[in-house]
Order: sequence, then C-alpha cells, then structure tokens
Amino acid sequence: MSAAPSPEPSRDCPLCPRLHDFIAAWRQREPGWFNAPVPTFLPPQGEASVRLLIVGLAPGLRGANRTGRPFTGDYAGDLLYGTLIAQGFARGEFKARPDDGLELVGTAITNAVRCVPPENKPVGAEIATCRTFLQPTITRFPNLRAILTLGSIAHQSTVRALGERVAAYPFRHAGRQEVGGMALFSSYHCSRYNTNTGVLTEAMFVNVFQEIAAFLENQGDGL
Repeated sequence: MSAAPSPEPSRDCPLCPRLHDFIAAWRQREPGWFNAPVPTFLPPQGEASVRLLIVGLAPGLRGANRTGRPFTGDYAGDLLYGTLIAQGFARGEFKARPDDGLELVGTAITNAVRCVPPENKPVGAEIATCRTFLQPTITRFPNLRAILTLGSIAHQSTVRALGERVAAYPFRHAGRQEVGGMALFSSYHCSRYNTNTGVLTEAMFVNVFQEIAAFLENQGDGL
C-alpha cells in the first residue's frame, strides 16, 4: 500500500528544476535566508481547528523565501495579517518576522507554488507539479469549510486541486462558489502593485474577510 501524498515538499525538492536551481543560487548568495519550499502556516491549535485555508501564489524572494513563513517580509503580508488580526482570524502583532509571536485562529495559509519563482512568475508546469502538495494540503484539514484564493493563478490551481474544471468556476474578486463540496472565496492578490494601482483597496479586501466570517458563523464555525 503506497503512502499518502505529503502536503509538504522536502527542503531540497527537485520536482521543478528551474525553481530548485533558482533557490540553490540564492542559498549561495544569502546563506542566512530560508531559501526552501515554504511550509503551510498553521494555527497553534492544530489541523483540526482549521476552518479557513488561504491560498496565495508563491513566496516572494525577499518575503517568505527569506523568512520561511507565508506572506512574511513583504508588503502583501502587512495588508493580509493586519486584516486577519482585525477580523479575528489571527491574534498578536505582525512584525514581519517568523518569531513575532503572531498566531492564526482557525486559519491556515499556504501557496499554490511553494518555491520562489524567478520574477515572481511560476510557469504552468511548475504550478501543476506543486498541486501534488496543494491537494493533500486541502485534505489534511478535517474541518475545513472555506478556501480563500488570492489571485487568478491560485484560484485556478485550487479549482483543479478540488477536481473541477477551471472554465466552470471562473475567478472574480469577491467571488463565492461551491466547488467540490467546498465554499471557495476569491480575492485579488494583496500585492503592492494591486493596491498601488487601486485594483484592490483595503476596504475591498476587508469586505472579503467579513463575508467569510459571516459564512463561517452561519456554519456554526465562528472563530
């Protein structure tokens, strides 16, 4: 009997040669950085407490690739974690480092692609390959009720991970769809580019989390 697929790649995961080589080069340049596939950020209460899974695109070079925690060390994390704290999905103070003591509440955070890609742009084959980790990440949480995807690539990969066709569940900001028995929410990515250009405002982002909180409350899964 074969072992169940792991939700976490090994530190030296070789499945995507371009990403593996890119990280290897940065290990030489910045040996003090994390420089490895970034693991899913879990709440201290463990997997059974997770009702919401947030799926981003990939680690930022000087963000999660440097720090080893999703959305930690770059602007996107400032907006994401600030919103999570304000809406009750996290507690503590976000100081953009993995030892800041911030804790998630009923929430886990991962990326569709676990390794930093050159120019923040993974290619299709890399996204597909890393879905071998996204699929078991989704199934590792027995009480998962909702998934929030940040950006169209994360959305599409999550739809595929849930066993459905992307064409049947198109991405749109503030969307909510039932996909593979899961409530799938979607938002524009909280990147500096999107916020600087007005594609995503803080109010728009907050509204998405308010919708998720209301959904979980109606499910009897209030945080």
